[in-house]
Amino acid sequence: MNAPLDVAVAVLIRADGRVLLARRPKSKVYAGYWEFPGGKVEPGESVRAALEREIREELGIDIARAYPWVTRTFVYPHASVKLHFHRVLSWAGEPQAHEHEGLAWEFPQSISVTPLLPANGPVLRGLQLPNEYAISQAGSLGRGEFMARLRRRLASGLKLVQLREPSFSREELADLAREAVSLAHSAGARVLINADAALARLVGADGVHLTSSQLASLSARPELPLCGASCHTAAELRLAEALGADFAVLGPVSATPTHPGAVLLGWEGFRRLALDAALPIFALGGIKRSDLETAWNCGAHGVAMLRGAWDQDSGSRIRD
Repeated sequence: MNAPLDVAVAVLIRADGRVLLARRPKSKVYAGYWEFPGGKVEPGESVRAALEREIREELGIDIARAYPWVTRTFVYPHASVKLHFHRVLSWAGEPQAHEHEGLAWEFPQSISVTPLLPANGPVLRGLQLPNEYAISQAGSLGRGEFMARLRRRLASGLKLVQLREPSFSREELADLAREAVSLAHSAGARVLINADAALARLVGADGVHLTSSQLASLSARPELPLCGASCHTAAELRLAEALGADFAVLGPVSATPTHPGAVLLGWEGFRRLALDAALPIFALGGIKRSDLETAWNCGAHGVAMLRGAWDQDSGSRIRD
């Protein structure tokens, strides 16, 4: 089989969260289908250069801020393509349909145009993830203090929380989870339970976060709406992709008090592992809110934090 064609793809995201979809012209395969704009990477051309060129040709705009995101290989009847998706957050000019039959700004969670190219389903689900993934700290803060901070963070816009409390009994964690899930759902946020899919179902959580050892032992994705996974190596990322996880957490990027002897990736190591990953990745390990731009430039979807999520100044929201 021939190597897949490299294609640079732009996910233009407006401030209100809408993304731009374009309708393929009658002259192309899958005529009338909606897609994210982009095009083939020419020989000797970088993916970023192809992205800028294609978007200028197709939409008449100049990209100002774009970040590598996910890379998905898809086999169509007529060709195999390797789609290098970039999130584009700012540009100069107003998009115009120079090569498409029409354009539409749509919310990822409620697309109204049809049909969509088959490769775009997982991409749209990934776009619904926020830029911050907060990991609970009730064991060290105390339950009362943690719940107070959770309320403040939810009020300031936190949308995704993992409950991970290794010092808690299962009963204690279930009790904490019921309260946290109720609070989160009332604020439009989602909660995952670390490692225990059965407990997640029991307390009405939105999903489970799998450990790296679970990735190696599971043959099927847990039947829950949302599934995250902890990864430290390229092999573990491939397992998470094969299992159909919605996202991965990759680290540690920097040193943390809880894992003093861990082998650190550093940002360059993170970038190498995130390159070509087919699912959104959160950077973990010694991460601060101020690291978000660096994380994006290294291919991350966002940042995952434990202590950093609950600092006293944590009312400041990471923009989504």
